[in-house]
Amino acid sequence: MADAAPLLALAGLILIKEVGVPVPVPGDLVVIGAGVAASRGELDPIVALAALIVASVVGGSVQFGLLRSVARPAMLRLLERFGAAARIEAQTERLRRSGARGVAAARVTPGVRIVAIAASAIAAVPAPAFFGGLIVGNALFIAAHFGLGFVVGEPVVRIVGGALGPLALAFLGLAAIGLVGWAVLRRRRAGPPSTIAAIGAWADACCPACLSLAVARD
Repeated sequence: MADAAPLLALAGLILIKEVGVPVPVPGDLVVIGAGVAASRGELDPIVALAALIVASVVGGSVQFGLLRSVARPAMLRLLERFGAAARIEAQTERLRRSGARGVAAARVTPGVRIVAIAASAIAAVPAPAFFGGLIVGNALFIAAHFGLGFVVGEPVVRIVGGALGPLALAFLGLAAIGLVGWAVLRRRRAGPPSTIAAIGAWADACCPACLSLAVARD
């Protein structure tokens, strides 16, 4: 039987991120990595997929509840500090009109999914509609990324073999350069950005599956 500790750690990380804590680790890559581990037999694929979906729904529900309760002012100040307020405001009216379908669509859309929960709370989306959309959207998003890791991840690892370490370091180096370049351009165009906001934007944009989806949609 596979050790449960790695799965608990992965699910815990997803839960924390969905609560709204700005952990600078892309959740997309965490889920893809879990799919790769499952393809190697290190995780039970059904249990791992279910655990990640449940963790994401629980975390999202906690964030929604906090934003609908006495914690709302503090959470809004936190989101403002992270530079997410404008992105949230842009989604509130659409989510107010579309309900569960809009929440589900937002939760599977790169660049929007991170602010969808806060926007739903601010838009006063009814709790049943929000939870229905959250469950469907999170399940689709996580299943797609988990499946990508399960089907594609292991063959890629076998192909690159010993080059995996250098490639990983190169990827991290390019990501760091991209983050610095993005921050410099943002500073020139719109003033000094929040460091946390920059990290959040980088984490939201570095998932290969999401980048491919964005290119395909364009």
